[in-house]
Parts: sequence; C-alpha cells; structure tokens
Amino acid sequence: MNSAARTSSPRRVAVVGAGMVGLSTAWYLQEAGVDVTVVDRDGVAAGSSWGNAGWLTPSIAVPLPEPSVLQYGLRAVLSPSSPVYVPPTANPRLLRFLAQFARNCTPARWQQAMRALIPLNNEALAAYDELEQGGVEARTKAASPFTAAFRSVEDSRALLDEFEHIEACGQRVDFEVVDGDRARAEEPALADSVATAIRIHGERFIDPAAYVHSIADSVQKRGGRLVTGTSVEHIRSTDREVVIAGEPYDAVVVATGAWIGAHGRQVGVRRIVQAGRGYSFTVKVDDVPRGPVYFPTQRLACTPVGDRLRIAGMMEFRDADAPRDPRRIDALVGAARTMLAGAHLDQREDEWVGARPCTSDGLPLIGASNDPRVFIAGGHGMWGVTLGPVTGRLLAEQIVTGVRPEQLRSVDPLR
Repeated sequence: MNSAARTSSPRRVAVVGAGMVGLSTAWYLQEAGVDVTVVDRDGVAAGSSWGNAGWLTPSIAVPLPEPSVLQYGLRAVLSPSSPVYVPPTANPRLLRFLAQFARNCTPARWQQAMRALIPLNNEALAAYDELEQGGVEARTKAASPFTAAFRSVEDSRALLDEFEHIEACGQRVDFEVVDGDRARAEEPALADSVATAIRIHGERFIDPAAYVHSIADSVQKRGGRLVTGTSVEHIRSTDREVVIAGEPYDAVVVATGAWIGAHGRQVGVRRIVQAGRGYSFTVKVDDVPRGPVYFPTQRLACTPVGDRLRIAGMMEFRDADAPRDPRRIDALVGAARTMLAGAHLDQREDEWVGARPCTSDGLPLIGASNDPRVFIAGGHGMWGVTLGPVTGRLLAEQIVTGVRPEQLRSVDPLR
C-alpha cells in the first residue's frame, strides 16, 4: 500500500462502476459500516457483467496469457472467424499491450501468475455465500455437471494438460473423463460429433445480469446510493478528500472495467488495461443443459439461462466502444452448429458484445493507487464474475483497515 497514511478509516466512499466488481466492493464496504455511493455512466450491469457466460469456476480460473495462445500464429489472429482476433491496427497502445502479452505467454510467467490467482480462487465461492447470507436475494446454482466436450480424445489433451499445470501450482481440479455416449446421455444438447468429455465438479453458475441487479438492490436497501447516467472523467484529490462528479468523499474505488485504464493513469497506474471483447446471444434449445457446457477447442461457452441457452465466446482485442462485428456472431454460430444438437441458432435473441478488462500479465489490479484515497478494482479478464465478490471483500478490508490483505500482494495496481 502507498506509504501515505490516512488519519482515520473512511466513512464516505464512492465506487465508480456498477458491475459485479464495483457493487461487490460497495456491499462489503457497507458490511464495515461505510456510507457508499455507486456511480455509473450507464446503469447496473451495463458492461461486461451483462451478457457473459456467468460461470463461477475458480478451479479453472487461469491467467489469459498462456503458451498455447502463441500457437495461433499471425494469420489466425487476423481472421475474423478466429476465437482470438486482433483487427489490423496501428494503435500504438494496443501494439504495446500485444507485445507485453506475448512476452507473458511462457510457462514460467504463466505459473507465476497462476500462483498469484490461487489465493483469490480459493475464497471466490465463499464470498458468494457471504453475499447471499447477508441479504442478496439471488442465488448461485450448482453446475452439476459442468461439461467440457471435445470432438476427439486428442483435442481433450490440451485441457487435461492445463489441469496438470494448475495442480502443479497448488490448486486442485476435481474432474472425471467420460466418453461421448455417456456425455450425451447426461446432456442431450451435445452433438453426435462429441467423442469425449470432461466433467468438472464443485463449480457453480449464475445469470450474471440478474445477480448483479440483486447486489445493487441489497446495496440500496441498506442505505447505499446509486447514481446512474453520470460519467466520471476526472478524479480530483486534496489533503482532506477526493472529489468525483462534483461531490467529495473520503475515498474512491475505480471499478470501471475495460475503461479503468484512463482513470488509473490519473493516479499512477501504468499497466495497460485492454478491452478483450466477447460476444454472446441466447437461443431456444430442445434440451436445455443442466449446467454449463464448454467447448475448449472452439472457445465456446454455453450456460442455461431460464428456458434458453446463452452461447458466448471469442476474444477480440480492439477498442471497448467499437461497434459490434457481425462476423464474430457468425463465427460463434458456426462453431455452435458443429457441437450442439437441437439449438435453434437461426432464431437468436440478445445479441451482445461486451468488453472484458484484460492485463498483459493476466492478473487483476486490486488495491491502492499512488493516491492513498483512490483504489483500483479491475483487470480480471474473463474472471470478473468469478472473482468479483472476493475482490470486493478483500479490497473493502484494505480500505477500512489501511492494511493490505496478503492475498492482494501480487495484484498491486502499481506493480
């Protein structure tokens, strides 16, 4: 934590960002008796919290920069149909991010980042339990089963190898391998092309938009203020207070997702946070899966949401506010046709693109900035929903006590 010390614990705190991370932080600050105001330029769950897959899978929450990413090659990442897509660009900031990202795609750096994530992963589901025990009305659902499916045994080897690497770093993955016939018997939505599957135990899932709205409702019921339609451009700090949107607070938490970099630069955070955009849509399916279904080779994530199936995927490194690229939806549809049975893919609803906040080392930014009144919470990549509540709990502890929890040491925003 910054060496500058506050004279007392903050009583009034503003949280900028009404997604999973920001609202979880607000909720845990309230647990410590803090008066909280949440400010968002759009509204609750308006960013990447809305249309993502909603997986709570801490046992497989891993750093995004991994050695296999480099196997795509330049031609693949420049193709709009590729699961990982980088549009041709001259943007120097994006090019710098990509160069840093590539340098982190080594086994040694992946292992270092994985060990840093494990303390957060280990407490992720318990933080959800605390939210629900404390008044959040939404509920997590057991992913029974969580199924990763493949067209061949050879394809499944990559995920099994990843499990070995995860366990070598000190985190357990509870799984079993089943053949295609058994997988289809348990999840009839799997196509005949599925030859083998891996069932992962102990995971959960949510409807992320509904869950984030439920946290917002709880924050407001407990006296918190929610201000939407207000864009925070500048953070102005004095010796006694920090001012955003014309109002003074004792401290401010910046949790603006893929836009966090612009705010962070004002308070000494130099890590680039790049938008890694994902796409999704929902469809009717003849047999709604009992739990999430994952197609790792195609980078396709499917989650039951009511009587529909949300199909999500893709990683697109481009500007967070760029318009939706219909070719990316087409790529999702094409992949889904080969792996799903009974999915009405020509009758799509809720087509969506959202920007995940990605860092070049695959680790979030959680903690104090170089201004002792301004804190950062973001950069979780694909794991903002999984790790949002535990982020909020640990950061609230740091803000209130002035002492950084050991779990946050490796995710210091000033690293």
